[in-house]
Amino acid sequence: MKFIHFTLLFLLISVSQALSAKPSFEQYLADLKLQAIEQGYSTEFVDQVFAGVSYRKKTVTADKNQPETKLTLDKYLATRVPDWKVKKAVDLMAQHKVLLDQVEQKFGVQKRFIVALWGNESNFGNIMGKHSVINSLVTLAYDGRRETLFKKQLFAALKILQQRHIELQHLVGSWAGAMGQSQFMPTSFLDYAIDFDNDGRKDIWNNQADVFASIANFLKSEGWSNQITWGRQVKVPDNFDFSLAGLKSNSKRLLADWQAMEVRRYDGGDLPDLAIKASLIAPDGENGRIYLVYENFHTLMKWNRSSYFGISVSYLADRIKKGS
Repeated sequence: MKFIHFTLLFLLISVSQALSAKPSFEQYLADLKLQAIEQGYSTEFVDQVFAGVSYRKKTVTADKNQPETKLTLDKYLATRVPDWKVKKAVDLMAQHKVLLDQVEQKFGVQKRFIVALWGNESNFGNIMGKHSVINSLVTLAYDGRRETLFKKQLFAALKILQQRHIELQHLVGSWAGAMGQSQFMPTSFLDYAIDFDNDGRKDIWNNQADVFASIANFLKSEGWSNQITWGRQVKVPDNFDFSLAGLKSNSKRLLADWQAMEVRRYDGGDLPDLAIKASLIAPDGENGRIYLVYENFHTLMKWNRSSYFGISVSYLADRIKKGS
């Protein structure tokens, strides 16, 4: 009897393992193709898009081994906003002034922030990645750790191709699938990309008009206001209660309230006498740089949830405004 029970248990475990076993990459790819056809894409289109797709171990390795070493904010800013990048940003803003003025007027987003994001994301269009977006997204979906996310991005990429915004051979980007000079993920492209010159394509790879307008449209759609800036570096008193810091909505206070708590501009001056709310953040802790940030900074955090990223974009935008 015990032998029978053991045999049955073994069979049940074997069946369970078989049912839960991960399919081969080829099987997974075939299933993705069927799902695409079920969504209305033609067999010919699907075969063309997925032709040559293969499992890229380097893509998974890049995803699993993202840098864990934590830079200080000072070092991060020195790396992301060196003097040469500031000079290039100033020069390019002057070069594209007419176009940027048009985009700023239409979307209500200050052009220095558009240029700062452009510079931070792709070094002004010079570093966009050379990975096949389709290949990267299929590989990352198959990896399974964030399958739902990357499958959603994959089907968004199919829609971009079907709408003929870009040819398949030119649909390249980062190892994670971020695309173009704005480094939009495919779903962000569908939500925010703009055909600013009305040529029938939303070309964030080669067309600066579309790049600038798409960046501005993202920011405006997510709550940007051209009536205020992003925030400022500040000083706090020695006995400041840092439990008040943070980006959560319950951490926002009027500037007058921060002023009453002896928070001051970095040069020691009073805070602006404006009826706006701000959050206090200390990305490197109590002994690091401290900022009061406004709603526009919260909008930047919707682009990238790293406070380091938001500060680097804002810092570059401020330096562009100064001209150096």
